[in-house]
Amino acid sequence: MSLSQAQKKALRRVGHYLNPVVTVSENGISENLLAELDRALRDHELIKVKLALPERDDRALMLEELTRDGDADLVQTIGKMALLYRRNPQANPKLSNIARFENHHGRR
Repeated sequence: MSLSQAQKKALRRVGHYLNPVVTVSENGISENLLAELDRALRDHELIKVKLALPERDDRALMLEELTRDGDADLVQTIGKMALLYRRNPQANPKLSNIARFENHHGRR
């Protein structure tokens, strides 16, 4: 799925308030990391990921792998932070960052 610029802008607005919930270290991507990524995307739909890798090229490759394996869309990267999105039609409104943001800030 490819997000439009308007969708990305709306998701960046929500993502601004988030803290990273998944951290990728130099150890790379493990089964446990992918399981945590899947759980976080399923529960929250929109998550911030910290890429604790010193080289920009390594972070880009890791991010490609994460978005592919996590079946997620890349919304934005800033430095070592990335914002990932995967829609969940059955998301729990108490856990979904998007639903919680809309409930708290009103739909705009």
